[in-house]
Amino acid sequence: MLDAPYLVGVESPWPQVRAELLEWMTVRLGAQGRLEAWRDVILSPPVQALLTGIVIVADWIASNEEYFPYQPVFLNGSDRLAAAWEALDLPSPWSAVSPPADADVLYATRFELPEGARPRPVQRAVVDAARQMPVPGLLIVEAPMGEGKTEAALAAVEVLAERSGAGGCFIALPTRATSDAMFSRVLGWLRRLPDADIGRGAHGVALAHGKARLNTEFTTLFRAPLPSGIGMDEGGASAAAHRWLAGRKRAMLAGFVIGTIDQLLFTALKKRHLVLRHLGLAGKVVVIDEAHAYDVYMSQYLDRALEWLGAYGVPVVVLSATLPARRRAEMLQAYDNGRFGSEPRPRRRRRTGSGEPSPYQALQEDMRYPLLSFSGVGRAPTAVACDSSSRTARVTVERHGDDLVLLAETLREALAEGGCALVVRNTVTRVQETADELRRQFGDELEVSVAHSRFMGPDRSAKDRWLVDAFGSPEHLARLGRQRPGRHVVVASQVAEQSLDIDFDVLVTDLAPVDLILQRIGRLHRHRRNRPAPLSQPRCLITGADWDAQPPAPVSGSRAVYGESNLLRAAAVLWPYLAEDRVLELPADISSLVQAAYGGGPVGPGQWQARLQEAAERAEKKESKRTQRANDYRLGKVGAAGSDLRGWLAGETGDAERGSDDARGRAHVRDDGPETLDVLVLVRTGEGLRTPSWLAENGGAFVPTDVIPPAWLARTVASCTLSLPAAMTSGPGQMDRLIDELERRAYYPAWKDNPWLGGELILELDEAGTANIAGFSLAYDRFDGLRVARDPS
Repeated sequence: MLDAPYLVGVESPWPQVRAELLEWMTVRLGAQGRLEAWRDVILSPPVQALLTGIVIVADWIASNEEYFPYQPVFLNGSDRLAAAWEALDLPSPWSAVSPPADADVLYATRFELPEGARPRPVQRAVVDAARQMPVPGLLIVEAPMGEGKTEAALAAVEVLAERSGAGGCFIALPTRATSDAMFSRVLGWLRRLPDADIGRGAHGVALAHGKARLNTEFTTLFRAPLPSGIGMDEGGASAAAHRWLAGRKRAMLAGFVIGTIDQLLFTALKKRHLVLRHLGLAGKVVVIDEAHAYDVYMSQYLDRALEWLGAYGVPVVVLSATLPARRRAEMLQAYDNGRFGSEPRPRRRRRTGSGEPSPYQALQEDMRYPLLSFSGVGRAPTAVACDSSSRTARVTVERHGDDLVLLAETLREALAEGGCALVVRNTVTRVQETADELRRQFGDELEVSVAHSRFMGPDRSAKDRWLVDAFGSPEHLARLGRQRPGRHVVVASQVAEQSLDIDFDVLVTDLAPVDLILQRIGRLHRHRRNRPAPLSQPRCLITGADWDAQPPAPVSGSRAVYGESNLLRAAAVLWPYLAEDRVLELPADISSLVQAAYGGGPVGPGQWQARLQEAAERAEKKESKRTQRANDYRLGKVGAAGSDLRGWLAGETGDAERGSDDARGRAHVRDDGPETLDVLVLVRTGEGLRTPSWLAENGGAFVPTDVIPPAWLARTVASCTLSLPAAMTSGPGQMDRLIDELERRAYYPAWKDNPWLGGELILELDEAGTANIAGFSLAYDRFDGLRVARDPS
């Protein structure tokens, strides 16, 4: 171009060349007679987005020299294309066959059920709803913890895929850890899944989150021969991870994708390559798990994503144990806005001028539970109540003072004849403080362990496995040949309430929003087993508040995490159980508690009302600001046919798939407060830099800094990811100070182009596992994780 300036500018011949190429292609394809009719075709924005995505993917493939080399020139166009397509070897789409009509047969052939087990009522009802609801449509499943909602969702996926012609599915979960756990379960399901077109090659599978390449189960799929993938039963579908589909921008194009909720929320975020995310979801069934975990800010993006999914005709299944009724109505209306066009969001329990509630408003008044809500014909959603399993519980709920010595005395008494206790704290700092004091109080009397998010990746995975292997179901322990600990206390953060099948005899929890307290109670007497006599009835003690105050005063850490209003309303709706010795009936009381806590009406004693109102007003102002902030970066509504995509990404935030921009994109769709900072942890010894010695794989390995480490070692180093807490990044200039100090102490130019280590920040610990940086003292070990203390000024 520099040698041919005449090719640049308004007099450039490029427009004429493009016109000649288009005219040549038109003649070549015999399309001259169709141009007049095509000129009158009006494409909707969803169709424009998908066509744009297809063009981009086609361009990427055609521009790839590996598949379309410039040599040999003797191949004609058809042979060259055939050779490229064979070399690319993309996995075939799923072609679902009609699932067995008998729900017993369907669940028995798709999942590892215990001998003699039959589907629970909720699981049967979900399959029935998937068969009856319009397609496309949205199905919301609200059911207690432990009812088998995951298996029900996968069964619904199969039904909806066969009805809609979908060629895959995407399953969205709250965190990387829950996505990794779900990945294993989905692979097991795929092993048993029949296919109408057996023999066309393996179906593509992808794990979609920022650390997916560190998941050994996922990366192992690349080493398997693509056509066979995982060993499958004869007649079942096969699965494999395809290298071309493993890139950050292309992972969502695989047939079966498991990932974090961010990957779905990104479809409503103004980002480059957004059309590829839309293309990846169109033609799938989407499952959104643990919908109760998504706050007001994230819900702005989720609702817009649902609107576009509705426009694309994508069937969606939403799972939740405890969902406020207003969210139920908002999600269904958002989806229907995509199906039929926008109309105002449902008002809070307000009736129309005719005196009849609108269909969405009626959903807000439905207090039945378990409940299935799904799209109807037109804007008339259907709600169907279904039975719970025979699993019921009567839980005693008690107030407990926020004194650690008192807590130790309570646990000593409760566990006098043995048993396992779970103590859930709302912050990692409270987890570690509690564990330290309990160890001082108990000594060798019983063991105290911790579980929280401030562990390196391998240690967090090992901790999750240990929890399930020690406190899981009797069947799981029997398969392992293990016994449950005789007396044990686990002090955990919120990680204990998310997707871990663990079971304890007694629960102590910080005051939290009522839906999360119910989630935590779901870890109490979860399975049938023999328990010590004093713990034969489930018991939950709620602490983390001054119960003598009117209303109760939550501790500061909990207020920072959840907001005072949510905590006070939780205390208010639980007050009859806390103050009047009323027993919590599960699952019967779940819906009424959640709807009362989030319904906006007065709750709790009369003398609390002024304080609750003040807290509610502060929360509403904060939510309004967060909603506006979300709107600044949120994709617009689905436009009418004839409107185009110009300005679609006005104000866009960059590329959600590019390295550090992945974290920036996550920050836009989540409002988690002050940012954390991910680092890779290594240990500085007298002989040089080494990986942590306790790693099961390549522990204590020497890490060269003057050359690029070999791939096996670089991957091990990359797996040692640790999130430094927000306390270390908060404050003016503190994030920059922290990054500058990390780079000054450990920057290795030889690593900058390495795909595993390039651009990563390194935290070097001494051999005792400690470091001082940016005004903080750090200490790390594999049992208790990272401890952080601010240095004295």
